[in-house]
Order: sequence, then structure tokens, then C-alpha cells
Amino acid sequence: MQSYINPQSKKVVIAVGGGIAAYKVCELVSKLFQSDVEVRVVLSNSAQKFITPLTLATLSRHQSYTDADFWQPIYSRPLHIELGEWADLIVIAPLTANTLAKLNYGMADNLLTNTVLASTCPVLLAPAMNTDMWEQSTVQKNWQELLTNSRFYGIETGSGLLACDRIGAGRMAEPAEILTYIQSLLHTQGKKDLIGKQILISAGGTREYLDPVRFIGNPSTGKMGLALAQAALHRGAKVTLVHGAANWPVPLGVKGIAVMSAEEMQRVMLENMQDADMIIMSAAVADVKPRDYSSQKLPKRSLPENLPLVQVPDIIAQLSNHKQPQQILIGFAAQTGDIITPALEKLQRKKLDAIVANPIDKIDRGFGSDNNEAVFLDKQGRKIEIPACSKLEMAHCLFDFVV
Repeated sequence: MQSYINPQSKKVVIAVGGGIAAYKVCELVSKLFQSDVEVRVVLSNSAQKFITPLTLATLSRHQSYTDADFWQPIYSRPLHIELGEWADLIVIAPLTANTLAKLNYGMADNLLTNTVLASTCPVLLAPAMNTDMWEQSTVQKNWQELLTNSRFYGIETGSGLLACDRIGAGRMAEPAEILTYIQSLLHTQGKKDLIGKQILISAGGTREYLDPVRFIGNPSTGKMGLALAQAALHRGAKVTLVHGAANWPVPLGVKGIAVMSAEEMQRVMLENMQDADMIIMSAAVADVKPRDYSSQKLPKRSLPENLPLVQVPDIIAQLSNHKQPQQILIGFAAQTGDIITPALEKLQRKKLDAIVANPIDKIDRGFGSDNNEAVFLDKQGRKIEIPACSKLEMAHCLFDFVV
């Protein structure tokens, strides 16, 4: 059985633009260092009005660079050339309207923009500005045009209360979301192999209620489905995420549909599968539900000693029955002990294109964990073992496997 994990080079330039959202970059740089990523920070002149080079140098454990360094002949080679060639990825956060316009027209008048032009690696953009500024037709034109360049990736702005007290679009993505995108780009090295594809993903556990406060369920948190949605989005796909109860936000750019029961999930999955190129059933669906439901909370003394149960719909079997020849259907098999034998049986019985067999009886694996390990199997007989890694890394490995 082949074992696979993608080796990563992890060298990231963080380029900080001028805006109050620059304070969020401190957390991002700190998290990157804790993730064993080498970081170099470049600050524009306006960025230094909001945050100091010393702060980011301390967090990155390396000198931060400004235009004062750019114009001083103290390096053996030009600084922007050294940084551009060194980087596996450049992240510009916050991206201002001014820097956006310069990038779109190939202009370079400071260390930040010269470093971008002197590089060939992917560039991740996290814009932040006032709502009226962000919605200006000229700004949107620059944004859309720049994203047609295969080097550039953009994180959508969020909506909420801005520093100007305006409530609307233009809020920079949170550090955790930027960090996830960085991890994706370090894995894929910038390839967008899912552009034009529509991916339908289910995530999390379903709940089958006995009354308004009691249900049959499982410990699934939906983190694996969330990671699949993030990975697909970062590789260029349009993603619909059908999820059970979750304590995480749906990523910007992903269409999220919340459901509760297996019947709700089945209905929504069938409604959305027609246009999907790939369907991934990673949700942990309950197998049974109480036969009878009470709309009022049952007193403890009224709970039955033997609870009558009935089976819930077999969602993946229904998806398989409705699948078109060009569609790819992938299932998950969470198992204890021997994980491969039951997964192979499910692969064949449900007529799946591939299946992910993952153990749930190991420490820091499976339900609720940030990590996972698995064996990928497909109908052609391929079998690849994925050692313990983050769920985001596993999601990318799965797309590598099926794409």
C-alpha cells in the first residue's frame, strides 16, 4: 500500500499595507511562526502608522523590512530580488485600494510592490477598506481584473462593524481564515485544478430528536467537512456545504446550508446534487431515530424504558442511485479496529467512486480532533495510506487523489 504526504516548503513574505486592520497581522505572523513557517515581513510606509516593524520582527523572529531598507545599499543583492526569489508565497494584508491599483497596472514604487514584481510565487490578497471605498466601480474593476491573473488569489471581505463605524462590506478576513488559505497554497503551490468545478460536501453529525431537548446523535463536529470545503474553495471550486450543528463559521465564499436531521440532509443533498461535479459525503449521519416525537419536553418519569427506533434514510445510497456518469461520489467510513475491510465493502455496495477509511479509536484522530489519518480507496483498486496530518492537509490529499 502506497503512503503519501506532500512535502512542503514553508517560506512566506507577509506584506502589510496601511490600514487599521494591520493589527490583525500580529496574530497571523505569530501563528505562522508557531506552525514552523519561515516568515519575512515587509511594511509599507503607511503601515508603520498603525504597527511597528519591531513588533512584527519580534513575532517573526527575524528583521522586518521597510522602504528605508529598500533604498539603502547594505545588501549584497537588491532586497526586493532576494525576498522575491526566497518566497514560496506572498501575502498582502491588509490590501489597500492604492496597492491594489498598483498591482493591477504593474506599478512598483516601494519595497512591497517591487517584491511582488520580482517574484513568481502565488500572491494571496486580503483587502480591507471602508464599504464605500470597496464598492467603488474602479476598485471592483481592479479587483476582478487582478484575480484573472493566475498568480493572484483573493479572500473575500467580510461584513460587519468597521473602524469608521460603518456597518457593511470591506472587513478584512480574520487571521484564522488567512492562515488556512496560506496552508492550502503552501500545499498546492498555487495550482487551481478545481476552477469551473462545483463541489457538494456534507459535514457534521445529524440529530434525531425525541423531544425538543433530547436527541440521538454522535460526536462529529464537522471539522473534516469544513476542511474539505476550504481546500476545494482554495483550489478554485464553487462549494456548497450542507452541515449539521456546527460551532464554526462557514468560510467566506462558500454557500452554507444548515440542516438538523438525516431527512433534512437527504432532501438538501438531492436538491443540490444535479449541478455538482463532485459530491463528498463526509457527514456522520445517524443510523436510527426515535419512532415517536413529542413536541413538548417529556418528563423524566414518562421516558420509555425501551425506546422504539426506526431507521433513517441512507443518504449516500440515494445519492448513488441519482448520480450521473460524469459525477464523482466519495464516501467516508469512520471505523474502529480493521478500517479497510468494511470500507471496501461500503465502496462496492454503495457503488462509490472512492472512499476514505479513517480510524476513530486513536488519540487525536477522527471526531472533534484537528487531525486525522486515513486510507483512500477507489473503484479502480488504488489504495493510498495517509499518515497523521491536519484535516486540511488530508482534504488536499484527497483532492490530489481523485483529481
